[in-house]
Amino acid sequence: MIDIVNCPSNLAAGFSTYSPKARKALFDGRKISHLLDFNMDEFRTGGEVAEAMHRISVSGVQEKFPAVLKDSQIRIAGDDDRSTYILKPAPWDRTLVERKQIPANENLTMQIASQVYGIMTAENGLCFTPKGEIVYITKRFDILPDGTKLPMEDFASVLGRNEQKDGKHFKYSGCYEDIAVAIRRNVSAWMVDMERFFDLVVFNYIYANGDDHLKNFSLILQGEDYRLAPAYDLLNTSVHVNGDDLGLDGGLSPNIERSDIYERTGHPCRLDFERFGAHIGILESRASKILDKYMQLPRASSDLVSRSFFSDKARRHYLRTVNERIARFTK
Repeated sequence: MIDIVNCPSNLAAGFSTYSPKARKALFDGRKISHLLDFNMDEFRTGGEVAEAMHRISVSGVQEKFPAVLKDSQIRIAGDDDRSTYILKPAPWDRTLVERKQIPANENLTMQIASQVYGIMTAENGLCFTPKGEIVYITKRFDILPDGTKLPMEDFASVLGRNEQKDGKHFKYSGCYEDIAVAIRRNVSAWMVDMERFFDLVVFNYIYANGDDHLKNFSLILQGEDYRLAPAYDLLNTSVHVNGDDLGLDGGLSPNIERSDIYERTGHPCRLDFERFGAHIGILESRASKILDKYMQLPRASSDLVSRSFFSDKARRHYLRTVNERIARFTK
């Protein structure tokens, strides 16, 4: 069993379970055990969870299971339950490097996005099986306390991309300008959400999330208007696979001139993001304020990495990659 000395949600130091602050954010203040009383591999081979998985949109290599809170425990949701959480164990795919570290990676990256950069994210944490396996848990932001499900649509759907029309890898087709155009078209307060989107695109580049595809951005109905949904599925994919700088095949946009550095090295720098920001309608002063946050590695990010549930090797890889991205960005 993992020796827990930091909160397995917000990574605050000195806690052997969820801190009071984490309990309030993730579990509405309820005292919930960080220890599961079942192993995920048992459910993976059982019909109950095979059925449960079909009740959630599953994409990519990582399984997702609907979950609920019962008494002080996290449980797999039954047929009659409205799931309020999602559990994500380590993927089955053994070709992924450090695959068992993926839940810890997602928790860490989501916490850095929220705590260090002020990005609105889904509430999240980690829980642990009797075998000591790490499982990621995230609170569904599309379910209200009374059980009402808010309409939500990812940008593959918003843009009309699907496997039948656009091929097996449809969620990677297009560019980030496509999402920006759709935000402007569908969101009344588009200028606010465009800045949130821009911030998230820069964060994903700096923190090496090469899987930030169309299905990892969504619109959600809030009141009478659609807004950009909180960020989810953030992780440093370079720890596990050799991938591209950006998750969409078309990059930032085909309609902006690439910097000399981008042309020469194949990697975008700050100037490319400045041009992208201007192209999608963000004021220069507002774009600069966002970009300035990424000019160096904040001490708070390093501290969260050190308190994460990553292995020492994964921590080193994580920080090395982020520092490499910052070096490219600031040229």
